Amino acid sequence: MHRFLSAILIGWMSVSAVLAQPADSACEASINESFDVGRVEALFLELERDPAQDLNSVVVSRRGCIVAVRYLNGAGPRSLHDIRSAGKSVTATLVGIAIRQGLIDGVDAPIARYLPPGMPPAQQRIRVVDLLTMRAGLDSDDEDPDSAGNEDQLDESPAWLPFAYAVPMKDAPGQRYVYSSLTAFLAGAMVEHASGMTLHAFARKHLFEPLGIVDTQWRQGPQGEGVGQGNLRISARDMVRIGQLYLDGGEAGGQRLLDRAWSAQALFPSVAIADQDPYADGYGYMWYSKTWPREGGPVRVHFASGNGGTKIYLVPALDLIVAITSSAYGQGYGQRRSEQILLRLLDAIELGNSEHRADPP
Repeated sequence: MHRFLSAILIGWMSVSAVLAQPADSACEASINESFDVGRVEALFLELERDPAQDLNSVVVSRRGCIVAVRYLNGAGPRSLHDIRSAGKSVTATLVGIAIRQGLIDGVDAPIARYLPPGMPPAQQRIRVVDLLTMRAGLDSDDEDPDSAGNEDQLDESPAWLPFAYAVPMKDAPGQRYVYSSLTAFLAGAMVEHASGMTLHAFARKHLFEPLGIVDTQWRQGPQGEGVGQGNLRISARDMVRIGQLYLDGGEAGGQRLLDRAWSAQALFPSVAIADQDPYADGYGYMWYSKTWPREGGPVRVHFASGNGGTKIYLVPALDLIVAITSSAYGQGYGQRRSEQILLRLLDAIELGNSEHRADPP
């Protein structure tokens, strides 16, 4: 086997049992069928020479097998990375699990039903789906420094739920997409109050443990609030496990964690955001989407995204996951670099005509 393939197989062996992957020979065949190896090796060599030195890892899985791995700048297989706002996609997943368990009635339920008393009447019109699609209508625009409920204002508050209740409405719920960490905080708060558990404890029991994820850290707010808006620390390999849950339709190890229909809807780009986000054209339940024109036809990519370029890219049509951890916080090149890594990997995949297509609607 090529020297490069031998190296990446080492990375696969350590996670084969947890990911319920095929036998070694099947994964080796998947590796051989997945890439133009020379292109991937050239990409990884370029990344090693990146002068910014703030890219930490690239882990690629195809057909349930880890097929390429590169750790950089001191990171390793067990390194935990603050995935920043990519944690919002994890929070949405926890909402889906709570719905599956009957703790939350569904996406059309009012959020006030699952939060403590004191919510003003105008906010009581907000539904679960409005939080998940960032269309709550609150004056909580993270891109606007003058917004009453933006992320900086939330972080500086001594108690987050009373702060959230004091944020005025700006639009009707469900009307307009606005990127808002406050809505993700409220989504996590719903899970906490509906379950009677902290957000991290609920995640450990009902998401991480079933996926075989054992080492995580999650920041808490000033009063012990769950930080549904981000700041989960997790390894790149465990990010792949979260992505695999969605590619497997909400099932892991024979256990159904998410309803299949809900997991599909979570990824579906139900809200158009191309005019607001240069890296995405659609938004689902705190998952982004973008359809890329490729030589053999368009390919739709879904992804969780964090400050600095941390990503969980999902390409269902190719049975592909790309997890990237990056510490280029506040640097625009971090997002661009991760996008280019994805596109270079797509270029390297040897695609059959039947595979190279967008997701079905």
